[in-house]
Amino acid sequence: MGERDEPGTIGRRVQQLRVARGLTQKQLAEPVYTPAYISTLEAGRVRPSDDALRHLAERLGVEFDELATGRSARQVTEMRLRLTEAQRVLAVGEAESAVEQYTALLAEAEAQELPEEQAAALLGLGECALDTGELVHGRRYFEEAEERLADAPLPARVPALRGRAVAHYLAGELRYAVYLLESTIDELNRGGLHDPDALLLLYASVIGPYMDMGAHARAAQAAEFALALAPQSGDPALVARMHRSVARTLLAEGRLAEADASLAKAAELYRGLQLRTELANCHWMRGYVYAQNGELERAEAEMREALDMLSAARATLYSSQLTVELADVLHRRGRSEEAAELLRDVLGGLSPERGAVHAAAAHRLLGIIAEDARDTDRAEEHYVRALSLLERAGAAGDLADLCRLLGDLLRRTGRVEAALDAYRTGLGHRTAPGTTTLGPAPAQPPV
Repeated sequence: MGERDEPGTIGRRVQQLRVARGLTQKQLAEPVYTPAYISTLEAGRVRPSDDALRHLAERLGVEFDELATGRSARQVTEMRLRLTEAQRVLAVGEAESAVEQYTALLAEAEAQELPEEQAAALLGLGECALDTGELVHGRRYFEEAEERLADAPLPARVPALRGRAVAHYLAGELRYAVYLLESTIDELNRGGLHDPDALLLLYASVIGPYMDMGAHARAAQAAEFALALAPQSGDPALVARMHRSVARTLLAEGRLAEADASLAKAAELYRGLQLRTELANCHWMRGYVYAQNGELERAEAEMREALDMLSAARATLYSSQLTVELADVLHRRGRSEEAAELLRDVLGGLSPERGAVHAAAAHRLLGIIAEDARDTDRAEEHYVRALSLLERAGAAGDLADLCRLLGDLLRRTGRVEAALDAYRTGLGHRTAPGTTTLGPAPAQPPV
């Protein structure tokens, strides 16, 4: 139950309901109160007690909450059910329909002054925006959700904070994304707020940025904490997301069988929950596992299935990232022209502010394809563009490899000094093992 309204608002509500039911002040008051008390209450000159409100609610045929706050518990419950339905619609990949539902629910929650339900609708709109690649809008929705929950405990604000961090991550702002996630983890653990769902959500979300920054030791530690927290969580979708994130660290350590097992667990949970977009991500990562293992035909099949599912869900940025990885598989299978065409299409929808790391990966692969075709000028152009994007994003995990590719190209074309500069740049941007350049790791949970 929310805080009750001011006496004047309650008084007007009582009067309107009394008149609508054809009751006199005496009939409403009997047998406990006097007509004079009802008159004073309706004029807003007295704050009614809970007992008085219960008596009036019974006489007027309404719920206590409706008389005290202008909204019934039934209305709030119905709204929460509709929020759950909107969440399901988004999960099966129907983002446009989910946006319509969340927008209507937000207006309704604002009209009824329900901050928690407003925040839930804004979170939903933010997730829709992430799916469709509208990162600026998504970030704004998450910020507004945080504002609505300003007085709530930190665990309740974690989904909004995490959403904002993911929006920055997808925009290529890796360091700031990690800062948001690490500082929230630190505040939870140091404050003794060991909410397993909140921590699991944060640890699962920080693995991707850690990996892209080259902080593999921190990614592995986050994965260990996530696995330890999973049995305490009652949210199967959250556990599935954790398994999907953990698979990235297992892949980095060359533990392909374990990574595939984690993805299989995630896929099973997603199928049970009918979460189409998330299931597509599992097919995608399994394709990546097969590619790492040299099983390119199976990799292509998994990635194409995932791409069909993501395209149907209009998950723009995820589709772009997957297309780059599919192009790499096609290139390795000797279909470089097909791969290059896919990459050029992808770059049309990306920019430094929207999918910078994905755009850099596309330019890197186009550079390799151009180099294979002995077009060194075009290859160099793509490598330099990729380098600029990765430097801006702080993706140290990919910078060293790219600088090596550029350095090798420059050395083969006789520009030894320029090659040395490229190699030095790669070395200068390498992150020390296990660090993020953001200071010490956050406090650990009691797991």
